[in-house]
Amino acid sequence: MKRKSFGRDTGLTIRMLFTSGLLGLLYVGFALALLYFAHLQLAPMLVIIFVIAAVQYWTSDKVALAASGAKIVSREEAPDLHAIVERLCALSDLPKPRIAVVPSEVPNAFATGRSPKHAAVAVTNGLWKRLEPQEVEAVLAHELSHIANRDVLIMTVASFFAMLAALITRFGFYFGMFGGFGGGGNRSNNNGNNQLPVWLIIFVVAAVTYAVSFILIRTISRYREYAADRGSALMTGAPENLMSALQKIASGITQIPQQDLRQVAGMNAFFIVPTNWRQQVGEIFMDHPPMEKRLAALAQISREMGKPVS
Repeated sequence: MKRKSFGRDTGLTIRMLFTSGLLGLLYVGFALALLYFAHLQLAPMLVIIFVIAAVQYWTSDKVALAASGAKIVSREEAPDLHAIVERLCALSDLPKPRIAVVPSEVPNAFATGRSPKHAAVAVTNGLWKRLEPQEVEAVLAHELSHIANRDVLIMTVASFFAMLAALITRFGFYFGMFGGFGGGGNRSNNNGNNQLPVWLIIFVVAAVTYAVSFILIRTISRYREYAADRGSALMTGAPENLMSALQKIASGITQIPQQDLRQVAGMNAFFIVPTNWRQQVGEIFMDHPPMEKRLAALAQISREMGKPVS
């Protein structure tokens, strides 16, 4: 059976579509609530959020590289790294992204960029030192899968109204005190009795929207990681290499001093393995799947490929 025959995971696709549909319905309800209660007075806030989302999307690669301290490296500076990426891009029919190295001993890697033509992949010095070449290849295939799947775009769109809800939640009382959200007045029921102030209703709706979207967005993020793991397995034809790499990265993180981990903690949402993976509790709040579930999924792919699983 050809390797490309394993290219689809129907169950994962259905779960992603279902979760995205729930998020969409939540945002429709949120938008309707804003229109009903706030009318046009939220227009400036919508403009602000749109600008933030646009800047986040268009500058995602630059911001992520700068935040991690990554340095773009030329072929002369990192010939082996470039060779691996070029080989994987040829296999997956992707344009070659920029390649960067992060001066950190924390073993990890990430990808960023709004599209395959405007993307970058980065590995840390710690990852390059600890992993075998075939394991590095598996990690880079995972990151290239994120690029091919346009995950930066997906997560930006998914979080757009969540950012608006978070902003309203944070400043809801402030706007209410100064007459925001419909002038801070009250809505009356049919009997003429005063009900809750409009601004407080909007505040509660925004808080609930943010809380639910927080969970749904992290669910989508976990599904994107599963999809990237599968993409790596299919791209390389060797899921066992990614399994080995994930175990080494996770083990290596536990050996790094906490001070060093804190320096890169802001990149956890991007990293292939978050530096706090051992401290995370409650899968529903995680943006990466639990390590044991990732390994189990890769083991299943290996069995589908007819490969032995140790």
